[in-house]
Amino acid sequence: MKQNSSFFLSKRALFSPCLLPLFALAVLVVVLSGQDFISFVHLGTQRHTFRPTNETVRDRLSIEKLPFVIRRMEGECDIFDGRWSRDEQSRPHYDESECPYIQPQLTCQEHGRPDKDYQHWRWQPHGCGLPRFNATLMLETLRGKRMMFVGDSLNRGQFISLVCLLHSAIPHNDSKSMETKGSFQIFTAKDYNATIEFYWAPFLLESNSDDAVIHRMKDRIVREGSIDKHGQHWKGADVLVFNTYLWWMTGLTMKILQRGGSFTDEVKDIVQPSTEDAYRMAMTSMLEWVHRNMDPGKTRVFFVTMSPSHEKSKDWGGEEGGNCYNETTLVEDPTYWGSDCRKGVMQVVREVLGESEVPITVLNITQLSSYRKDAHTSIYKKQWTPLTPQQIANPVSYADCVHWCLPGLQDTWNELLFSKLFYP
Repeated sequence: MKQNSSFFLSKRALFSPCLLPLFALAVLVVVLSGQDFISFVHLGTQRHTFRPTNETVRDRLSIEKLPFVIRRMEGECDIFDGRWSRDEQSRPHYDESECPYIQPQLTCQEHGRPDKDYQHWRWQPHGCGLPRFNATLMLETLRGKRMMFVGDSLNRGQFISLVCLLHSAIPHNDSKSMETKGSFQIFTAKDYNATIEFYWAPFLLESNSDDAVIHRMKDRIVREGSIDKHGQHWKGADVLVFNTYLWWMTGLTMKILQRGGSFTDEVKDIVQPSTEDAYRMAMTSMLEWVHRNMDPGKTRVFFVTMSPSHEKSKDWGGEEGGNCYNETTLVEDPTYWGSDCRKGVMQVVREVLGESEVPITVLNITQLSSYRKDAHTSIYKKQWTPLTPQQIANPVSYADCVHWCLPGLQDTWNELLFSKLFYP
């Protein structure tokens, strides 16, 4: 699957008129076999459950052979399909003030959020239970190993959440450390000779937004075929957790810099494919990198699906012009799917990862997180620039409906990660 600079040209070439009879025959076969062709092309169920096409019987039988697996979860339970259950006893897993690693963008209590209701929800899959998160088991498993989160600020939030979940199991402060080195944040559990790391790469590919601190650009540009620019830093990881979505959402198209060009060129060699086609290029590049660099007998790879935002309250029946500000309850409609979550992108993930010969475990956090309009940082976070009088008068205008308070929803993402790592 060698990708070259003619990625988009070669993709268009696939749709030759000569293939139309074959496509028509495929449609006929699907219809005659009793399958719903629309479900075959799209995501299937109303809840948009993610079932990669590479989940064959052979894969299920060999799942026990995956590294770090203790045993398979009994039955055919989909842990991403369920409901939120109120839990005052075992949630949250930790107190915000007890974890010194939470960034000020995520410390909602410190920044004045008046309620803690968002901290007391537990995800309950239909038909089974999630194994309880075990910090000691996680640390022992990571002894002498590297675990790395790669992606954007949402993946960094999940990284920080996991560090907080493990923090209390390492009682002595001199036995742990956190440091920042360029694109890296590295948490070290010294007694275990283990690191949990985050690497900033919001597109996975090289882009003009790769500076971990100064990365807000008017025009976002991604370089084609550049996975190794960042990928050289991921080599040697025993567990990799990828995400990429939010930064691709710039409109209906994406600017792609062709190979050999420079971000500083006055006249750039740029093509503008659809967002879905550009995203497919990145996902294919990630898959190729995993094939070349990860040993499925020794390592595990995860991909976290899109994290929903809640920018339009009319999506869940709220007032026009509102967003997540002042929201303290969950979306109750089990079929809810917000306008911010692009189904075409979800379909790309399904198609590309469905071709993988290397096991990549998908953490389908999208639907379960879509119900959580209550869990965003909203206005309760550090503001890096002074608010204007107009903003202060209208909190909706500056509410952050993308990121999530900690402790909170992203702890559940890590419970799901824990479950899939040890009990897939």
